[in-house]
Amino acid sequence: MLASVGVTWYTWLEQGRTINVSAQVLSAVGRALKLDAAETAYLRSLAGLPPTASDGPTCDPALLMAIQPVLDKLDPYPACVQTPFFDVVAYNRAYRLLFADLDLLPESERNCAVQFFKDPQWRALYRDPDIVASRMVARLRSEAGAATEQEAPEVIGRLQDESDEFARLWARHDVLLERYEVKQLNSPAVGDLNLNFVSTVIPDTNHRMTVMTPADGETTERLGKLVEREADGHESSPIRHGHGDADLVPHHTNRKGEL
Repeated sequence: MLASVGVTWYTWLEQGRTINVSAQVLSAVGRALKLDAAETAYLRSLAGLPPTASDGPTCDPALLMAIQPVLDKLDPYPACVQTPFFDVVAYNRAYRLLFADLDLLPESERNCAVQFFKDPQWRALYRDPDIVASRMVARLRSEAGAATEQEAPEVIGRLQDESDEFARLWARHDVLLERYEVKQLNSPAVGDLNLNFVSTVIPDTNHRMTVMTPADGETTERLGKLVEREADGHESSPIRHGHGDADLVPHHTNRKGEL
């Protein structure tokens, strides 16, 4: 075979049997069979390997446009759609104002891990940043799974080069699966926020929709005040990234819809 694997082994793979298989071999099989992205992702799932940024399904822009009204209706609860590697591709007004005015960030910079490890002001919004850092890296390690260096998402290589803290935590090889969490934030605009992070995977995309619901009554009131301040024209976030005028035009979805 073009992929240099035996017929028996490949038959077992098709049948979903328990076999030992590397990401490199599966990539070779995919190339030999001329599989598209969705077919390659299915092949990896048969072998028990997680999806990667290079072979995972993308989120159709039309689907993102259909989800946007849902996110908007959740105001004042912050809600967003993220890729497995923390790229934010859609969000509502409350989420836009929670960390920074995301509309002022270029789409390529709308990544929670990049902002957390590169922007001290973003990091300072967390009341327990060291715990968040270790969990975020472990989540990325879990998502990357058995990916080779070539298959690993670009954001991981970038952060290894640009953040000593990230590189140190990445070298620990800790993994952490998606789980329910209560996160504590300190908003300079409205004060302390205790938020339940509830996520669900959007079928056939590997993207997740995350909704942050208040864990107490004070947080409920403060989230309402956050969006009210913006509606009244107040400065709602201290993190302002100055870019060209083109970046000042609000656009809540990444129109490419790519992983």
